[in-house]
Amino acid sequence: MTDPAATSTTTAKILPHPLNAWYVVAWDHEVTSKGILSRKVANKPLALYRTQDGRAVALADACWHRLAPLSKGKLIGRDGIQCPYHGLTYNSAGRCTSMPAQETINPSAAVSSFPIVEQHRFVWVWLGDPTLADPTLVPDMHQMNHPEWAGDGKTIHASCNYQLILDNLMDLTHEEFVHSSTIGQEELSEAEFEVTRTEDSVTVTRWMHDIDAPPFWHKNMNDKFPGFEGKVDRWQIIHYYFPSTICLDVGVAKAGTGAPEGDRSQGVNGYVMNTITPETDRSSHYFWSFQRNYRLDSQLITTQLREGVSGVFAEDEDMLTAQQEAIDANPDHEFYSLNIDAGGMWVRRMLEQALAAEGRLDAETTYAAVEKKA
Repeated sequence: MTDPAATSTTTAKILPHPLNAWYVVAWDHEVTSKGILSRKVANKPLALYRTQDGRAVALADACWHRLAPLSKGKLIGRDGIQCPYHGLTYNSAGRCTSMPAQETINPSAAVSSFPIVEQHRFVWVWLGDPTLADPTLVPDMHQMNHPEWAGDGKTIHASCNYQLILDNLMDLTHEEFVHSSTIGQEELSEAEFEVTRTEDSVTVTRWMHDIDAPPFWHKNMNDKFPGFEGKVDRWQIIHYYFPSTICLDVGVAKAGTGAPEGDRSQGVNGYVMNTITPETDRSSHYFWSFQRNYRLDSQLITTQLREGVSGVFAEDEDMLTAQQEAIDANPDHEFYSLNIDAGGMWVRRMLEQALAAEGRLDAETTYAAVEKKA
C-alpha cells in the first residue's frame, strides 16, 4: 500500500508540543478538594485542586513572590490556595487575595490560571491562548462513560517524547513482534490497510479475514461465547484526534458472520482509549483505558482486561524507553519511513502545521518530510 506520507525520511529530533490544544492532566478522581496535585504538562508545572463547590482548578505551580511550589502549600477557604513559603494566598483565578505582614496587595501579584474541562472521566487543561480554549475541541472518547460500554484503565509515566507513543499506536504491526504471546500474529503485517484523514483526524483501517484468534482475543471470545473454537475476522481501526488522542476500535468475530459489513454481534468489540500528554521533551503521561461492549456487569472481566492490557503496554513502555535512549545517542540519525508509517506521518504533519501556526517550529526542531526515493 502506497501513501505519499510514507515516501520520506524525517530527522530524529524532538518535536515540540502544540500549546493551543486540550491535554489530559489527570483522571477526574485524582483532583480533589482535600489536597493539591502536582503535575507537569508540556514543561509547565501545575498545581491542581478542586474548590469547595467541586470545580477543578489548574494554576501555575510557582508563587509570584519567590517561585515556591504552590502544590506544597494548602487549600484555604472556598477556593483559595496558600503558598507554603511566605503564606501568600491566591484564588482560583490566580489573583493574590492575601499577603501576610502587609495590608496592601501588590496589583501585579498573580499566577497563571489555565482553562479546565472535565469530560470522559478526565480533567483536560489548555496551556495556550485561553481565548481559543473551545470545549467542543475535546476529542470524542464517549465510550469512557457511556452505559453501553464498561472498562477501566491506568496511567503510564513513559520516559519518551509523546510523538514516539503516537507513532507506536498509529502502526499496530509492531504487535507481531513486541506482543507475540498475546495479540501479535503474522497476519498483521500481511493485511492491507487504508488511511483516511480530515483537518484534525487520521484513521487507519485494517481487516484480517478468516484467521486464528491470538490468545488475548481467543480468551475474550470464550468470555462471551463459552467453548468457542474456529476462525475469526479481526479488525483494527485506529482513530487519531489532534493533538494526541488515539482510540483503537479493535475486536474479532466469528469468521464470515458479517463483521466487515457492520454486524459485529457474533464477536467481541473493544475500544482502547489512549490520550498522551507531554510532560517534558523526553517524558509523557500516558492515560489509557480498555472499554468493552459485552458482559458489562462482570467486574472480573473488567479487572482481567485492565491487567492484561497493562502487561501488554509494559512491553511497549520498555521498547519506547529504549528507543528514546537511542535517539538521544544518535541525534543526527534520519528516520526512514515504510508504508506502514503512513498514518503516523500524517499525524506528524498535522502537528507540524499546528506548531508552525504557533510560531514554534524551526530548522532545529522540525520533523518536516524530506521527499526521498527508496
